Amino acid sequence: MFRNLDATATRLTFISWLVCSILGISDVHANNNSRIVATGGGTSIEGSAGSGIVPWAVLSGYADEDELGGALGLSHTESKDFSMDVASVAVNWHNRVELSFARQRFDINNVAAGEHLQQNILGVKFRLTGDLIYPTLPQIALGFQYKKNISFSIPNAVGANEDSGIDVYLAATKLWLNGPFNRSAFVNGTVRATRANQLGLLGFGGDKNGDHELVFELSAGLFFNRHWVVGADYRQKPDNLSAFEEDSWQDVFVGWFPNKRVNVMLAWVGLGSISGINNQNGYYLSVQISQ
Repeated sequence: MFRNLDATATRLTFISWLVCSILGISDVHANNNSRIVATGGGTSIEGSAGSGIVPWAVLSGYADEDELGGALGLSHTESKDFSMDVASVAVNWHNRVELSFARQRFDINNVAAGEHLQQNILGVKFRLTGDLIYPTLPQIALGFQYKKNISFSIPNAVGANEDSGIDVYLAATKLWLNGPFNRSAFVNGTVRATRANQLGLLGFGGDKNGDHELVFELSAGLFFNRHWVVGADYRQKPDNLSAFEEDSWQDVFVGWFPNKRVNVMLAWVGLGSISGINNQNGYYLSVQISQ
């Protein structure tokens, strides 16, 4: 399934494993009982804590105050004509700051034989206020993502202005332990300022718009029990290029959290039109190892 991960992403995977291993043996590490299972979320396709396509206000791993945690994530997305692999690592400092790095590789072999798009994403997320569970105020976080496209010849050819850009987002997440049907439930809302075309895989800005645009992202889910959750995401995206129309993304996911070390998410994804090819529906699978 991860056959498209190149040598750089493989090295990132090793580095991520090493980081998580160091966190696991450190004298300052996440207490296994300090946070409830699943409260670190999964790993989004941009490397930060969240669901598949939307970052949440929670921080990766299970670190609480005076603790250090983190997560390693691997994901594969397969649509009718495209596929994408992502390898990422995130570090959580005292449940206040999250640093993340992700490498994306988007295979466009069905459109251009042997071609692919690649991007590096360096993220930082600050927990501003609130708490996921206990106070009435939701957990609120401010995030920044510096994105660098490292295969810019194709984005440049279709009208993208630049090979790098910065996304800024504000996320709010709330979990109710006794929600609908006496089950735990969560809601997340994210507002993002971005110039990215297809997350940045097709560069930044274009002939239709070169400025940052506000877009909205939503997630919601219901837990069957402590270990299983079903939910959905919706993500708006800017439409900067005349060459291709860019659609919003959505998914319906199932998450499995057998313990605090591992979680798996499987989703149906609807990606709309990509590079002028419609009906890009398919699946998303991610695996996360947390500390």
